[in-house]
Amino acid sequence: MNRFGRRGIALSALAGASALALALTGCSGNGAGTGDTDATGFDAEGAKDQNITFWVMGGDTPDALREYLIEEYKAATGGTLTIKQQDWGDALTKLTNQLPDAKNTPDVTEIGNTWSPTFTTAGAFADLSPIYDDLGGDKLLRSFVDVGTVDGKQYALPYYFGSRYITYRKDIWDAAGLSVPTTLAEFNEDVAKLRTGDQSGFYIGGQDWRNAVSWVFANGGDLAKKDGDKWVSTLSSDKTVAGLEQFQELFQSASNAPVTEDDSTPWVNINNDKNGAAPTTATMIAPGWAHWSVGDYKGDKDGKEVREWNDANFGVFPLPGVEAGSVAPVFAGGSNIAISAKSTKKEGAKELLRIIFSDEYQQMLGENGLGPANTDFVSSLGDDQFAKALIDSALDSKLTPAAPGWAAVEGQKILEEFFGKIADGGDVAALAKEYDAKIDPIING
Repeated sequence: MNRFGRRGIALSALAGASALALALTGCSGNGAGTGDTDATGFDAEGAKDQNITFWVMGGDTPDALREYLIEEYKAATGGTLTIKQQDWGDALTKLTNQLPDAKNTPDVTEIGNTWSPTFTTAGAFADLSPIYDDLGGDKLLRSFVDVGTVDGKQYALPYYFGSRYITYRKDIWDAAGLSVPTTLAEFNEDVAKLRTGDQSGFYIGGQDWRNAVSWVFANGGDLAKKDGDKWVSTLSSDKTVAGLEQFQELFQSASNAPVTEDDSTPWVNINNDKNGAAPTTATMIAPGWAHWSVGDYKGDKDGKEVREWNDANFGVFPLPGVEAGSVAPVFAGGSNIAISAKSTKKEGAKELLRIIFSDEYQQMLGENGLGPANTDFVSSLGDDQFAKALIDSALDSKLTPAAPGWAAVEGQKILEEFFGKIADGGDVAALAKEYDAKIDPIING
C-alpha cells in the first residue's frame, strides 16, 4: 500500500456513513483518571502504569520511531505501550467494528486523513481540545486539524503529512531539448511530446483520481463544497470541469497507463529494467518518499532491488500551476491521530500524544521523510532537492472535503469510476452532472 496516497476501503466496510454513525453512537465520553489534571488537561498520576494500545496504519512509522515511543512511554508512565500495525485494506472495517467496543478498541489510533470527518462526526474519538494547545495548537498543520474538528473542538490531530511532486528522467528530457516547465499547460505539452508507443511521456492511471485531482485544484475547482449546513458535490462547476478536461487531454496525449488503473507504482516505469531495458516512462508523480525506489539498478539485497539515485539521469520538481512560477495544489496525503472515545485509559493515551507531539519525535518524523505535524519542524526534512520539492508542493496542498460522508464516497469507489470514464474520453460535462447526482445523497452521511 503506497504511503500518503492509497486508502483501500472495502465497500462492505461502509454500508454508508449513517450505519457507521449508528455503530458509534454513544462513543463519546471522558475516561476517568485517578489523579488531578493539570492546567493543560493532562493527568500524570492517572496515566501511571496504564497499559495502552496504539494502532498504526501500514508500515509508514519506521521501527526506530516505534521503539522510541515504547521506551518513552514506559519511562513516563511505567506502563506498556503495545503498537499494532493494521493494513490499510481492512483498517476501516476494523476501526468501525472495534472503536465502539470498550474491550477491544485501540486506545490511540492512526487514521487516514480523508476518513477523519466520518469518524469525528460519528463521535468515535475523544475531545482533544483541552490539550490541543499543549500539543502544538496553531503550529499544527491546519488542513489536517480542520478535517478532525467538529463544532470548534478538535478530535483528530495531524500525525504526519506527505505531498506529491514530479520525478522525471533528466536524460530523456534533455535529449528532447526540454527543460523544467513553469506552467501546467507547458508541462502538459512537454510530456505529450515525450510519449511514444513504448514510453509514457507522463505515467498516470485513468482512475488515479488522487493524482489527477491536482489538475482540478490547479484550475480553482473542488470535489465538493459546503452550502449552508450541507455539503454538495461540485464536479459540474465550471472550474472543476476545466480541470477535468485538462486531465482528459493529458491522459490521452501523454500516458500509456491503463484507463482502469488507479493508484500504482510508477517508479517501476521510470527505472531502467535491471537487465538494462529502457524505462517505459519519462515522467511520474508520486509521494515524496518514492524517490527511495528510483535510481540506477545496483543489484539485489534480501530479495529486493537496490536502486541508487543518479542526478545525471533523474530530477524532481513540484507540479507547476496555471500561472507561471506557481505550484499546483496537490492532494496532501498522510494521517491523523486520535484517542478512542471508548478507551478506558485516556490518561495514558494523552501521555502518548504528548510524546508524539514532543519536539524530539517531531524532529524524528522529518528525519525519516515524514512531514511533521508541527510546522515548526519542517526543516527536519532536510534541505536537499527532495525536501525542497516536498515542502514546496505541500505548502498549498489540499485535502478531500471534510464532509461526514466522504469515507462512503471513497468506499464506493465513485471517483475511480468517474475519473476512469473521463480518461476514456467521455463527455466531461455530462459525466460531471451524473456523478454529482450520485455523490450528493451520500456526502452528508
